[in-house]
Amino acid sequence: MNEMMQAIQDGDLQQVNAFLERFLMNEAPEAQYEIAEMLMHYGYLEEAARVLEHLAFIFPEEAQILIDRANVAMELGKEDEALELLLAVKEDAPEYPQALLVMADYYQMQGLFEVAEKRINEALALLPNEPLLQFAKAELLFETGRFSEAARLYEDLYELDKQIAGVLLAARLAEVYRAGAAYETALEYYMEALEEEVTPDLLFGSGYAAFQSEKYETAIQQLEDLKELDPDYFSAYLLLAQSYGMLEDNKKAYQTIQEGLMRDEYDKALYLYAGKMALKNSLPAEAEQHLQQAIALDPEYMEATLVLISLYAQQERYEHVIELYEHLQQDDIDFTALYPFVAEAYDKEEKFEKAYEIYKAAYNDFNEDVSFLEKYCYFLLEDGKQEEAFIVAKRLGELEPTVEEWQLLLERFE
Repeated sequence: MNEMMQAIQDGDLQQVNAFLERFLMNEAPEAQYEIAEMLMHYGYLEEAARVLEHLAFIFPEEAQILIDRANVAMELGKEDEALELLLAVKEDAPEYPQALLVMADYYQMQGLFEVAEKRINEALALLPNEPLLQFAKAELLFETGRFSEAARLYEDLYELDKQIAGVLLAARLAEVYRAGAAYETALEYYMEALEEEVTPDLLFGSGYAAFQSEKYETAIQQLEDLKELDPDYFSAYLLLAQSYGMLEDNKKAYQTIQEGLMRDEYDKALYLYAGKMALKNSLPAEAEQHLQQAIALDPEYMEATLVLISLYAQQERYEHVIELYEHLQQDDIDFTALYPFVAEAYDKEEKFEKAYEIYKAAYNDFNEDVSFLEKYCYFLLEDGKQEEAFIVAKRLGELEPTVEEWQLLLERFE
């Protein structure tokens, strides 16, 4: 027995298998069950299944053995076998609620959440005050997006104890409130959880909840601590940079996002934000490079394309606007948000037919954008399209009835 336990703890699979046959022949069932539990704990699932099968031969109707075998079968991916074992547990057995709970796990793994909840409710009807069953239901509700219901159950459990099944309930409450967009409440629970243990995920969660609660100094503190604890927690860099950005510390935001790119050079969102921060720091060349890298990672990353095209338009590099747009067209990528820049670029490059085509296509999406309508109106006037220009001018007059320019323009048409 002692040699077998030592081999399991040492991770010596060869020794475990060498002892196993002799062990099953010579040891008492109680010792065999103890070893089965240890094998399960250390991940020797095939060996655990072998011991439990041997015990099942001796005690064919023992409910706990059936449930343990089902648990191991599920871990091994043998779900149908697991369900068959669970269905063999008799309803009058004291372990029947436990079998129902494992069945709920089975159905949850299959995505059959309503059936899983039904099984948990059956178990709760038998043991209404059992915390593990209440926790299982809370976990299911959380997974299926019923956050307020889950929170109520977690809160009830939290009043009884800080932990259950090895799970810190303050952390779970923080997660469920964060998922339900109750960020300030989530932040309170994150801070409570961090008093019990400090982990990268808890620090990130607290930073995210603080950011969403517009407590940017707190977010920065939490995320700086995270960066120190785990420099390779990639998600921290973007959120930390955004926190500095919200405080208009653009230099620190740009520095932070560059640190993130050194850690993860394949995250397009980092490149996009780096481009935006470079622009805020008056570094247009660096911004262009970052944005081009974002697009290289994902040619359909339209947010980065929009920023880059707007940069080209601001610099009056109209040929680059057209080149980028036509490249997207070749790949059958259409993004109407680009149209105002593209139409103006064709106009400036004296490709008037193409400019008219894009302006016209953009009108429905931008008929409340005064800047776009003004450019479109004057383009139509210069192109001799008086009736269409009148329609656009009329729209401008509706949007800005007190602007004298539009009223004079309408009088001119009349």
